[in-house]
Amino acid sequence: MANVPWLLDVLRGAGVTCVTEGDWVNRYRPGSFDPIGVLWHHTAATSSASNPHPALNVCINGRSDLAGPLCQALVDYNGVFHLISAGRSNHAGASRGSGPIPAGDGNTLMIGWEIDYNGVNQSMTSAQYNASIAATAAVLTRLGRNSTYARGHRETSTSGKIDPSFIDLDVMRADVAAKMSGGGGTWSSIVDNTTSGRFTASANWGTSAYSTQRYGTDYRFADPVAASDPAWYKFAVPTTAAYRVDVWYAANAGYNSAAPYIVATTSGNQTVNVDQRTGGGAWRSIGTFNLPAGDANRVAVSRWTNGTGLVIADAVRLTRV
Repeated sequence: MANVPWLLDVLRGAGVTCVTEGDWVNRYRPGSFDPIGVLWHHTAATSSASNPHPALNVCINGRSDLAGPLCQALVDYNGVFHLISAGRSNHAGASRGSGPIPAGDGNTLMIGWEIDYNGVNQSMTSAQYNASIAATAAVLTRLGRNSTYARGHRETSTSGKIDPSFIDLDVMRADVAAKMSGGGGTWSSIVDNTTSGRFTASANWGTSAYSTQRYGTDYRFADPVAASDPAWYKFAVPTTAAYRVDVWYAANAGYNSAAPYIVATTSGNQTVNVDQRTGGGAWRSIGTFNLPAGDANRVAVSRWTNGTGLVIADAVRLTRV
């Protein structure tokens, strides 16, 4: 039976941060293992900065209905790869075939990453995505395969799996291909209200940890007012290009019905109003904008609104598209 004890060296060689979980090289299920591709999953557990890998124990030891290990590696909230198995794992089940991956035993055919996020109201972090791109590119290079051999579980599952949620798998493969050809993959960056040197707001903005829908430890709030008093998020944009702007806020019936998000684009400021009473606790796209290169304030949350309720400033994510 084949295994992949080279996985640690290959990932570290690609710049991926790794930790090994016990005797990972000798932890595997009986049966054949001759992988030709890489399969992405999400764990359905809610990870966070304070609890970065809640599904780790389950991925190592399995569940009452499915024996562990359940993947070759778990990718935690911070993008750290926890190596669990160098051999066959119960992660894929039967494959219905997808792209160049044939129908058959998915546990034989593919190496699996379990990316630790819930996939319902939580998407993977940029650290998880970027590390998974780098790891997938490195493994496929070692296997002598191209980026089409990277698949999502929802593409191969015969039982209606939805993972990994909130990513475009064609974009994922394009990013893997770019990485394999020497590119950097997709640039993405998150600025939270607690990110040092990247968030600025006046003393009029209070701090709260009231809502469990917050990103990180807390968020900022202020009363609406007919005056310019924005909270700014600063990004080091690598090149002038199109970027998707995602925002994260805690939702509450008492929060603002039309919170203005200002995006500083190549053609001037553009404003998008967001109803912060609903849709919180997850990344929400407010559009794609052309942004100039440079390290500067790029997105703001303004208090100047006709909407009612507190204006919330929590986290913003930019992703090059």
